[in-house]
Amino acid sequence: MSRFGPRGPRRRYAGRSPRSLWRKLLDYGLAFLLLGLLILVAARLDRFETRKEQGTAIINDGDSITLGTERIRMRGIDAPEYQQTCQKAGADYPCGKLARQALVRLIAGRPVSCSGWQRDRYGRLLGDCRAGDTDLNRAQVQAGWAVAFGDFETEEAVARAAKAGIWAGTFEEPQQWRDSHHDAPVERKHGMLASFGDVLREFVRFW
Repeated sequence: MSRFGPRGPRRRYAGRSPRSLWRKLLDYGLAFLLLGLLILVAARLDRFETRKEQGTAIINDGDSITLGTERIRMRGIDAPEYQQTCQKAGADYPCGKLARQALVRLIAGRPVSCSGWQRDRYGRLLGDCRAGDTDLNRAQVQAGWAVAFGDFETEEAVARAAKAGIWAGTFEEPQQWRDSHHDAPVERKHGMLASFGDVLREFVRFW
């Protein structure tokens, strides 16, 4: 007898059944695929970050243009809608059309370049745009033909104090005007399917 007392019956453990060759190959394949995707994204991340467009601009309104086939909404500002009216000296005036004309004067027929990486709900690229040395986003706010919309608060304060552009009278915030004029023509919203297409297009650009 053992000095440690009688030993009970030994427990038997069922070993794991070995993985099939097919399962091993599948696991290795998935691991390599995931690693490859991570390397690809890391190597091409800069192409996701910034998209650049340049050329002759078609001016749609006070804060949106078209370069080639790319529709661009100028980031950080919000100009009166093209059909919007504002008030000055007790009378209505077409501030939306004047905002567009102000952007036309800023561009002055020069080539425009825009860069950005986000899109709005209509699928437009949110871009920082320039014509020569002119920062168009900033200049529209400074001239009083757009309000700050996430940026350029200092420029808006200066325009407001100088009663420039729409600040010379009274007006409805462009966002509020859009909300109260649902019957006004607007662009189609950028739906989920279109957003998936944007992502797919970006992956295709990798190659």
